[in-house]
Amino acid sequence: MSNMPSAVLFSCTQNAIRSPMAEAILKSLQPGKIFVDSVGVRATEVDPFAVEVMAEIGIDLSHHHAKSFNALDDSSFDLVVSLSPEAQHSAVELTRWMACDVEYWPTFDPSVVEGSRTMRLDAYRKVRDELLARITERFPPQA
Repeated sequence: MSNMPSAVLFSCTQNAIRSPMAEAILKSLQPGKIFVDSVGVRATEVDPFAVEVMAEIGIDLSHHHAKSFNALDDSSFDLVVSLSPEAQHSAVELTRWMACDVEYWPTFDPSVVEGSRTMRLDAYRKVRDELLARITERFPPQA
């Protein structure tokens, strides 16, 4: 028996790095099988380093439009995966009016890394690779 949800919402603080990466990764692994979206507690523009490291694995994040919880178009998610403490609080609030499960996957915010361009990109790659591994494990391809 599968515990595969039909609709997943990823959330983080700004919907600029972690949740758009997770959304794009799940969409690429389960094309057309799971409805996937992402939001932030606040919405800002997608981070250029996130776009760059996702392009390295063949995923285009350049057209992502960030949105906040308040701007959600859909309200029928089976699962909300929060990637930051702030987003976890907002995700739990959703359960007051939406019948959904909430999972908390604490994920490092690579935007806080300072240093050379290479050092910063490496931090983004690490987050990307950790999300890819976690999503592949949680949402395995179905035969």
